[in-house]
Amino acid sequence: MVGADTSWILTSTALVLLMTLPGLALFYGGLVRSSNIISVIIQCFAIACLASIVWLVAGYSIAFSGEGAYIGDLAKMFLRGVGTDTEAGNLPENVFFMFQMTFAIITPALIVGAYVERIKFSAVLWISGLWLLLVYAPVTHWVWGGGWLAKMGIQDFAGGLVVHLNCGIAALVVAKMLGARKGFPNDVKPPHSPALVFVGAAMLWVGWFGFNGGSALAADGAAGMAITVTHISAATATLTWMTIEWLSHGKPTLVGAATGAIAGLATITPASGFVGPVGALIIGFLAGVICYKMCGIIKNQWKIDDALDVMAVHGVGGVLGILLTAPLGSAVFGGLGLSEQTIGNQFITQLIGVIAVALWCLVITWIITLVIKKTIGLRVTDDEETEGLDTSVHGEKGYN
Repeated sequence: MVGADTSWILTSTALVLLMTLPGLALFYGGLVRSSNIISVIIQCFAIACLASIVWLVAGYSIAFSGEGAYIGDLAKMFLRGVGTDTEAGNLPENVFFMFQMTFAIITPALIVGAYVERIKFSAVLWISGLWLLLVYAPVTHWVWGGGWLAKMGIQDFAGGLVVHLNCGIAALVVAKMLGARKGFPNDVKPPHSPALVFVGAAMLWVGWFGFNGGSALAADGAAGMAITVTHISAATATLTWMTIEWLSHGKPTLVGAATGAIAGLATITPASGFVGPVGALIIGFLAGVICYKMCGIIKNQWKIDDALDVMAVHGVGGVLGILLTAPLGSAVFGGLGLSEQTIGNQFITQLIGVIAVALWCLVITWIITLVIKKTIGLRVTDDEETEGLDTSVHGEKGYN
């Protein structure tokens, strides 16, 4: 075990947890009505705690133990056999476990953005726990745990498939089955606190250095390059989104700039260990353009109330980053040249990964959500939605 590597991953673990608590909670909290901020924060908070326990009990074992092509075994339930001297590569395995736990926390928490302001709190907990076990953990095994996509040579450095496409597809499914908020799409209230949105986005940006840089699993030049391209992509996407909004609506907004930053961060995630700075500029620009466009398409053309644009920003960004990794990761285009396949073959591998993960997530998320809908129900009453979930569900107010 290398001390410097361990120190960096311990630091990265804290940074990635910061992304959810409080980064994502504040980012989402600022985007909803003031009468729903508490509900969003407690959803993120509770998911973080629930995902931690689920990851300990079985999630980690399903993802990272065993030799199965499609799913791990249960040999490491409750961290059985993992002690202070157990290793995972150059790291103590308990450090690797904790680092991966923070990814398992933020992924179901990202889905919160699709169903804010109208879902039962009990449904949030049931969907999140089951989804983590049945969708997230198996896909993690496919990509990072030595499963079938890993054997094909898939390149997903920090979670374009595992995190972003996964949560984006789940967001669409839950939002569609839950139904739209009252007044959607023409009479939905604007974000109540752009300042909170910025604070949350800034925490996410800083935390993303641990998310992508930590995924090198070492304190080395690969981690440094991952952080470099992450920052370049985020900055480029922010300026691109801001410019489009300025030209389209006459005013650049703080919420738009913050959303552009998250789009750039999500899109660079799978490519961050494979592309160079020029690739990051291209990815950031395309993230700003395409994710911006998809926000309108999903809400206005598809008529799905993915309230805080989880699919448009994370799902679409994840797919874009995964596919662009094939050409931009090549040394021909300034990448690190780490693929053992031709650009064309690598692109086909990436595309197979996108299709497989999207279909698995869609089908299993639909089944989970349908079961919850038919048993405990998904949606609060009309009166509770009108009043706001802070007081009607949690008995508290965000502001006095």
